[in-house]
Amino acid sequence: MGRFDERATQPARGFGDILKWKVLDPLSARKQVRRAPFQVPWRENLGEIIASAEPSLTWIGHASFVLRLGGRLVAFDPVFAKTLGVMRRLSPPGITPERLPPVDLVLVSHNHYDHLDLPSLKRIGPEATFVVPLGNGALLRKAGLPKVVELDWWQAHEHESLTITLVPSRHWSMRTLWDRNEALWGGFVVRGPEGTAYHSGDTAFFDGFREIGERMGPIDWAILPIGAYEPRWFMHPQHLDPEEAGEAFQMLNARNFVAMHWGAFQLTDEPVGEPPERIRAFWREKGLSEDRLWVLDVGETRRL
Repeated sequence: MGRFDERATQPARGFGDILKWKVLDPLSARKQVRRAPFQVPWRENLGEIIASAEPSLTWIGHASFVLRLGGRLVAFDPVFAKTLGVMRRLSPPGITPERLPPVDLVLVSHNHYDHLDLPSLKRIGPEATFVVPLGNGALLRKAGLPKVVELDWWQAHEHESLTITLVPSRHWSMRTLWDRNEALWGGFVVRGPEGTAYHSGDTAFFDGFREIGERMGPIDWAILPIGAYEPRWFMHPQHLDPEEAGEAFQMLNARNFVAMHWGAFQLTDEPVGEPPERIRAFWREKGLSEDRLWVLDVGETRRL
């Protein structure tokens, strides 16, 4: 029994499900993986806007962002690695750690390797304060990062003019075969003088989006995952697809949608370029204003 099993997404996926996905489905011709060529949009970022006091949001790639709010620099799930295991990165990080000004706060949503990359956290350095869900602090302290704050769902940490609240997500955690759900997971709401940002971390669709919007709103920038969703029978309990992300955005009653969790690593079976196409199609179908949908280039900075 893991410490947080009761909060983990159901049904849980195990070795038998992975075997079916990776071996049995291809053998039975049920899985046809499409690998159409796609160039992930990328632009060089020298960090000038990030270094200024101006509020901004920059996509590093995957679930990694840096947010300038209240004069402080906040990093979400920073991953600068060129590879994750055998997977090579599809696009370079949008900015290198060397070009980042000092990071004040690092928010890590959960301990999966594509969100908690210890070498990347060490490159940011021990001067930053790391805010993590319960059960993740020891891993960071052991890595030489002593300034750690652990939060339970709905708990908050005050840092100067910013308030950081850990909110629920429908997911799970594991870094080794013996620590499944021993550490908590979640999303973060960051409230500052210029507005409020929500980063969901990894999550499946659940009614909690409505509660987050009601308790933490108004939310100006909802950073939601649109990739890593196929095959649906396997991913449905743990990752949103683009249409579910759009529905989550509406439940949050947020002002702007910021797409994440696509274009950096080929984690699942959907074509790399499909997620932004599908979220744009959802947007048109619902008649939403185009300027509220932010599908950033890797490395792009938006002024807030």
